[in-house]
Amino acid sequence: MAYLPQSEDDIKRMLEAVGVASVEDLFSHIPPDVRFSGRLNLPPALSEAALQQHMEGLAARNSGTDRTVSFLGGGCYDHFIPAAVDFVASRSEFYTSYTPYQPEVSQGNLQALFEYQTLIARLFGMDVSNGGLYDGATAAAEAVLMAIAARSGKRKVLVPETLHPEYRRVLQTYTANVEISLSTLSAPRGRLDAETVAKQCDAKTACVVIQQPNFFGCVEPLDALIRAAHEAGVPAVVVADPISMGLLKRPGDLGADLVAAEGQALGIPQQWGGPFLGILACREQFLRRMPGRIAGQTTDRNGKRCWVLTLQTREQHIRREKATSNICTNQHLMAVRAAVYLALLGPHGLRKAAHLCLHKARYAAKAWTEGTGLKLAFEAPFFKEFVLRAENAAEAARLQERALEAGFFAGTALGQWYPDLQDAILLAVTEQRTREQIDALARCFTCGRQGSPTSRHAAR
Repeated sequence: MAYLPQSEDDIKRMLEAVGVASVEDLFSHIPPDVRFSGRLNLPPALSEAALQQHMEGLAARNSGTDRTVSFLGGGCYDHFIPAAVDFVASRSEFYTSYTPYQPEVSQGNLQALFEYQTLIARLFGMDVSNGGLYDGATAAAEAVLMAIAARSGKRKVLVPETLHPEYRRVLQTYTANVEISLSTLSAPRGRLDAETVAKQCDAKTACVVIQQPNFFGCVEPLDALIRAAHEAGVPAVVVADPISMGLLKRPGDLGADLVAAEGQALGIPQQWGGPFLGILACREQFLRRMPGRIAGQTTDRNGKRCWVLTLQTREQHIRREKATSNICTNQHLMAVRAAVYLALLGPHGLRKAAHLCLHKARYAAKAWTEGTGLKLAFEAPFFKEFVLRAENAAEAARLQERALEAGFFAGTALGQWYPDLQDAILLAVTEQRTREQIDALARCFTCGRQGSPTSRHAAR
């Protein structure tokens, strides 16, 4: 078992129940001459994350157990997941419960959903959150539709080129057969500026979308961008990184009207691309247009606290023309994982994780641009991701191939989405990555540039 939930008080009560004074007494029937009585020669205790990395390193010494070290990002990240997250989410009450999104949902599941909504609203500084959507891309699209519904007759949406390309594709699909126009905001230096937003906002604009940090990892001047939108009378939809909230100001505190996010970083494994968790939060004025479900707290006829599905406005429950969305389920189990993760870390733990991401990413950027022929693509401040440019597209591809041979997933090639970035690679550095791994990839980039052979063991 990866996680033992018993506290010292729990153990004391169990010992009292079986009539012994200590755990050692449980083994008193074993003859003393075969009973282990000495102290183990163990080093000082490690944190859970450090212990896991240590054990993985020991396991990697066995033949055939090499694990490729991931510096991939772009919306899916290798963040540390405490063992307690798996323990709680794997309980049958959550893992195999029947229809946790229908009216007959149990009180326990409703309470967990209510706790998740409360944590998300606090995390982003918003008034209300729903119970979860499919993923970050659909959450962003639903946020845009909510903004449009609240702005009668206004059908123009400003979408920056720094928004995740796959989110933009999903938004295009959502709006393909309705009279909604998507206008692209350029960001030649890797992030938006308030002047560009102000110039593009007009009487037809329904909302402006801003990703923070953006797809390139750059930290946007969010307060100035939201202010520019509001001065033009346009709502701001912010697509945020939840982990960055440990350091950056919350979108709600800066005036954001709606917030969408990918919740995979909050205790959900990468697991080959899903399932993930779409996060959607908003100000109270948008509440009636929110898709999905909202759990609410109330009292029963005996005056006891209880929970109910307060809002579920899809076509199964109301007339189709009044439905807010065609979403037919939610990601309740993933929402439970996110709630457990946030409750375990708390504000201080989240801040520490964000600090580690920031400092390790800065260390990596310096290590990977010294003597490698790579350089930072943008001068803007970044959080846990950044873009490196090689001498040309062929060299960028060769570096990634050599890194893979050495045991590294060395980022994502950007040329597939941005024709002017054929020579660019997007890399992510989370709190999971060690100095040794970062330095090893730096040596790989340097050796690859010189044409020297690389070894898969460099990843260790």
